[in-house]
Amino acid sequence: MTRMQWRAPAFFAFLAALLMLPLAVRAAPFELEMQGKIGKTNDPSHTVYRISEAELLKLPAHTIVTSTRWTPKSTFTGPLFTDVLQLAEARGDSVELRTFDDYSVTLTVSEARHYGAILAYSMNGKRLKVRDFGPLFLIFPRDAYPSELTGAVADTKYVWQVKALILK
Repeated sequence: MTRMQWRAPAFFAFLAALLMLPLAVRAAPFELEMQGKIGKTNDPSHTVYRISEAELLKLPAHTIVTSTRWTPKSTFTGPLFTDVLQLAEARGDSVELRTFDDYSVTLTVSEARHYGAILAYSMNGKRLKVRDFGPLFLIFPRDAYPSELTGAVADTKYVWQVKALILK
């Protein structure tokens, strides 16, 4: 047996694993961090509540059919934003949303409740990925309230690639 024959199976196994790496990265479950004025934590420092994808998917799903400045009229599905906040026993009046691309915006909890905002994990039946507004996209029913949820100020409320919530 030559050296090349002996190493060939290991090389092909390595190559197969390398080719599968992008699939593993895409399939990795997401996690949403919540901190600040919360009554429940689940990390060793007792400062953060980490919401797993499975935990988020267990919440009742709601649907909003609407357009956004960035999407045509679409069907967005996910839990009510206020239901997500309840997982960590949120106590704040406002919440700062932080994203993977370092955007942040603060909005009031009462505003999200009033409009029935959802933290969408799918659009038109397809799970959102980072490259297409995911894994989480804060959606308001823009088409149902066009005079209130349209324009530059309202556009700041539609937050995609959400990774953390800070209760204030």
